[in-house]
Amino acid sequence: MKSRRDFLKSGGALVVGFSLRGVISAQDHSGAVAGPPDAKQIDTWLAIHSDNTATVYIGFAELGQGNSTALLQVAAEELDLDMSQIKTVRLDTNITPNQGGTYSSASIQRGGPQVRTAAAEARAALLKMAAPKLNAPVEQLNVNKGIVAVNGSPNSRVSYGELIGDKQFHLAFAGTVPVKSPAEYKLVGKSVPRKDMPAKVAGEYVYMQHMRVEGMLHGRVVRPRGQGAYGDGAKILTLDESSIRDIPGARVLRKGDFLGVVAPKEWDAVRAAQKLKATWDIKPTLPGNQALYQRMRSGEAEDRVVTNRGDVAAALASAAHTVSLNSTCPYQMHACFGPNCALADVKPDSALLMCSTQDVYGTRGGVARVLGLPLNKVRVQYQDGAGTYGHSCYDDVAQAAALLSQLAGAPVRLQFMRWDEHGWDNYGPAHVGEVKAGADASGKIVAYEYQGWHHNWANVETSEQLGLSKQAAEWATGAAQMVSQNCGGMYDIANFRLVNHKIPGLLYLKGAWLRSPLDLSFSFTSEQAIDQLAYELGMDPYEFRQHNIKDPRWLGVLDAAAKAARWTPRKAASDLSKASVVTGRGIGIGTHLASYGGAVAEIEVNKDTGRVVAKHLYGAIDAGQVVNPGNVEAQIGGQLVQAASRMFKEEVKFNTTNVTSLDWASYPILRFDESPEVTAVVVQRLNERSSGAGEEVMAACAAAIGNAFFDATGVRMHEYPMTPARVLAALKYA
Repeated sequence: MKSRRDFLKSGGALVVGFSLRGVISAQDHSGAVAGPPDAKQIDTWLAIHSDNTATVYIGFAELGQGNSTALLQVAAEELDLDMSQIKTVRLDTNITPNQGGTYSSASIQRGGPQVRTAAAEARAALLKMAAPKLNAPVEQLNVNKGIVAVNGSPNSRVSYGELIGDKQFHLAFAGTVPVKSPAEYKLVGKSVPRKDMPAKVAGEYVYMQHMRVEGMLHGRVVRPRGQGAYGDGAKILTLDESSIRDIPGARVLRKGDFLGVVAPKEWDAVRAAQKLKATWDIKPTLPGNQALYQRMRSGEAEDRVVTNRGDVAAALASAAHTVSLNSTCPYQMHACFGPNCALADVKPDSALLMCSTQDVYGTRGGVARVLGLPLNKVRVQYQDGAGTYGHSCYDDVAQAAALLSQLAGAPVRLQFMRWDEHGWDNYGPAHVGEVKAGADASGKIVAYEYQGWHHNWANVETSEQLGLSKQAAEWATGAAQMVSQNCGGMYDIANFRLVNHKIPGLLYLKGAWLRSPLDLSFSFTSEQAIDQLAYELGMDPYEFRQHNIKDPRWLGVLDAAAKAARWTPRKAASDLSKASVVTGRGIGIGTHLASYGGAVAEIEVNKDTGRVVAKHLYGAIDAGQVVNPGNVEAQIGGQLVQAASRMFKEEVKFNTTNVTSLDWASYPILRFDESPEVTAVVVQRLNERSSGAGEEVMAACAAAIGNAFFDATGVRMHEYPMTPARVLAALKYA
């Protein structure tokens, strides 16, 4: 295979073999049989080679978070191998196990125990093989870098490679072999350098957008510029195929209302997509940004009491201090730097697809459905793409590439244009939040109620909706799609009520999980109310939280963030200035579904221009046993910067017919010169279960930024992003 540097010199294309034949020979991982392989077999998880190295087969995608290194640390730890002796392969539905999708910070949380157990079972099996060869009981054997030796007789030894190299274990495991205790760890808990990083730094890493195959066509989809209401889809009214007749080799491909073009040259495909004359039935059924929150709050909703303990109404009525706070929070997009891309080769009886999905088996199911093929006739291979951290258009582009290849009768490489990626994303849903809270005179929170309005996630991709006339549908309600314990659940409150109002998503934009889904909205609302209670009581917001938290792990991240920021106690907004440029600090806690996050924000507000800048953000995460602290520190830094971008810049704009945020001008993000300094703190708990660290400090950061604005100005922001216009309006009418 060429290096990326080589193919960039030759025009940026890496030509690869693309067939349904096997791609890996060791340990019967040839790819000849459709997966998933049997998860109870050791051979599914790892292979030992004759050169005394190992390949570990994992089911989670490397998205830039470092899991392809951390999971190898887990395996190497149990196998007593050096990191130089162990590797993994890209995800492939004919080769790698099905561990579920790479989301909800699941790689280490769910994947770690599976890999650890398999590696421990393999080590035990290898020691049983070594015992008769070394004429010693298993109890007298030790392992170092895959060399099994007899205690006290270092010259009596045999390697893993000599024991089983390139052969199968043919052994099922039940997960009963003891794994190492944290006290024995040599690799887990260490900041081992990431295996994927050298090639990325050297510019040699191969991404999905670089992949090419012989004989392929380039494709583009043709859709209205920007989606309308999810339930409406898009209907073709007229189509003039002759409008691209002058473009060499360009062809129009259509199935139902799915429309695309292909051409031998990419630029010709781009030109054809732009030039093709088509008109669409576009319905004015969206509320637009102006009426969005009013419709959400007052329209149809399915109400559900998520949690209800004590008597909130009575406790609020008797509380010494009460606060009410409402907020409105926008749609936000994944906004991949490189638009999603996929390469498909569909034959009459089979299909091979290369894409950047976060769930190869889930994508296989969707592609098989749109092509009308059995699952075992569709193979999906993962190739890294631009960072997503959520459900961007990767499934949509995969289905679209497959449809184009099927219609064209040739391999097709499809890459979305920027307006496709921005305009047809699965957005993080908008939210309306209302919170009431009360405290007694001693500063104890006695009552809390949160009510939230939002819709669920889309369950049908645009390509399937248009091409197969599949009716739009939403996911069934799940933990990440409703008001959660992230709303006040970290505090010790006797009277506590959470109410979720699910609005009908088919009337709004397509929604999906976006990094830390809905949590920024929850915490922006909830934690400002908590902060306001502290203010009414005349208490320091950090000390007020300490006073109301019993859980030592929540206290741990709160204290860690405050310590990193050198927090000194004082009442918020107690030192307001009449200067044009003022500064403030804020603190907050929050999470996603697991783990614990705490943050402190130091911001600067220009009261003349309305511009708000985060100067320094501090984030602390307790994710239980952290396999690679360096990875988590990097994750914290990325979360803090992304949270700042979402709090200050990002909002999907749309009118009554369609989305209008179609480029970086209409959907701005944080620029390098606006990025804050970040300080990351990992609260390591080696004896606790790993619980994920990919998104767990973003909610805390959003809360800290909101509270910092109040500290700087004495004014509460009830809506984000905190654009200059909104800031000036809030300051004017305060």
